[in-house]
Amino acid sequence: MTTNSQHYEFKSPSLSYKNAMVTVDVLERDPTHKPRVVWSVDGKEVYRTDLCKIFSDLKFEAARTAIYTYDDEARAHAVGLNCGAMASPEHLAPVFLMWPHRRFNVNIVSGADVNCGADGKSAAKVAELPLMDGSAAPFFYGLRRAAGEPEELVFYDAPVNANWDLKTSGDNPRTYGHVRIMPAETFEVEYVLDRSVARGDTCNLQSAASVSLYSPENLFQIFMARTFISQLELDAARSNGLLKGVDESCGLLLDAKASAGCPCNENFRVANEPAMHKILDLIGDITFICPALPKVRIEITNGGHVSHRQIMEKLIPYVSAGLFEKI
Repeated sequence: MTTNSQHYEFKSPSLSYKNAMVTVDVLERDPTHKPRVVWSVDGKEVYRTDLCKIFSDLKFEAARTAIYTYDDEARAHAVGLNCGAMASPEHLAPVFLMWPHRRFNVNIVSGADVNCGADGKSAAKVAELPLMDGSAAPFFYGLRRAAGEPEELVFYDAPVNANWDLKTSGDNPRTYGHVRIMPAETFEVEYVLDRSVARGDTCNLQSAASVSLYSPENLFQIFMARTFISQLELDAARSNGLLKGVDESCGLLLDAKASAGCPCNENFRVANEPAMHKILDLIGDITFICPALPKVRIEITNGGHVSHRQIMEKLIPYVSAGLFEKI
């Protein structure tokens, strides 16, 4: 346990492993130290939000989750490894928006070996956050015991105007979505899911949700929204050896009624839960850099972690390591 802190452990299956664990130390308030969230893998620091200028140095890739990797030459020379990986921070990162003035130490325990070297032989442990129930709610309610009442949200100006189509890769790319960003007085999102097997998607799904965030209360319903998957996608993933650790408690299995776009399916925790969870993913992806929100409106159709990263790249110039010095 970190000195002068409260220590929390979260354990559950993850997307890849039957057992995964992350610990969070909530440090005591100290006005002599800047607020920050330190992310570590097996006790080795990977990233810290008070040095967000180094965010661009992290390598990024995406599957069903966001994955960040880091190089370590000393470790490579010592034990023949050349990278480490941290997966799925997007469900925990938004929770720190609730306490932007506090300090937290996050440590993710590594899972199975994966090939990550250019030669295809070098291996490292992938540290993947627990899936819990597929939402951010368990993390929030756990940390709230130590961190106390949520604080006011922190925003930064981001005068971004941009729009682009989302396209598949390959020789004949297909447009499947769109992103538009514009300045706003607060953080706003309109997220639309419009997927169709007839158009080449893996499932049929219609869901839409919009939010405008001004205060911590606006985040509660977003935190409740669970990750989701259709039965067809689940069967296909398991036939390929994926999602071995998850069961029905780890998220939302979409039925025909939900896929057809009913906003208030009886299995939903919140209205339009699939689209609301995509908003959670988006918030997690863009607040991993630091627990603050850009003053922008984002309109996105059929997005995912790759498009969220593209949005983050537009925002990076407006996030600085001194963001919290004026607080």
